[in-house]
Amino acid sequence: MKIVVIGATGIIGKSVVDELKEYDVVKVGHRNGDYRINIEDRASIKAMFKQVGQVDAVVSATGNAVFAPVEELTFDQIKAAIDSKLLGQINIFQIGRDYVREGGSITLTSGVLAQHPMRGGSALSLVNGAIESFVKATALELGHKLRLNAVSPHFVKETMDMMGMDSSSGISASDTAKAYRHAVLSSETGQTFDVADYI
Repeated sequence: MKIVVIGATGIIGKSVVDELKEYDVVKVGHRNGDYRINIEDRASIKAMFKQVGQVDAVVSATGNAVFAPVEELTFDQIKAAIDSKLLGQINIFQIGRDYVREGGSITLTSGVLAQHPMRGGSALSLVNGAIESFVKATALELGHKLRLNAVSPHFVKETMDMMGMDSSSGISASDTAKAYRHAVLSSETGQTFDVADYI
């Protein structure tokens, strides 16, 4: 099985690559990896897939969004979150679907703030919720020709440690990666997989 992991050099992405190491994993990142792309630049995504060719699965573990109180959140910050985490992943889907073999899958990344909002997380709740709605609606049209799912990570221990936060409530990147494995290998479509269910 040939799997493209986009965001492969990030904290979650590295663990996804390790979780799927028995397969042929193509590592794609913004600055490092087998290939480098900008998910907001459709031409760079197309160029990468043309080089990689047909695959069995695509995993997107990428996209940025700011964490800030709504009173301080600027329009430009909201737009940047939409352009990166939401539209960037839709770019991956729209271009990547032409390179995924029939019956294969594309997995996007949302996040726990879609279902459990918190102060400072409105931009993240916005894009995460939109991704989950997009997955659910789009899968209805795709049928089983192409499976489309999302994985919803919780706060990742390693990220919390880096930010100087108490990480006791976090979930490790390696445990988070188990939900991505399920998304790739299961027959389900149109679902959002909560990482807490796969530990």
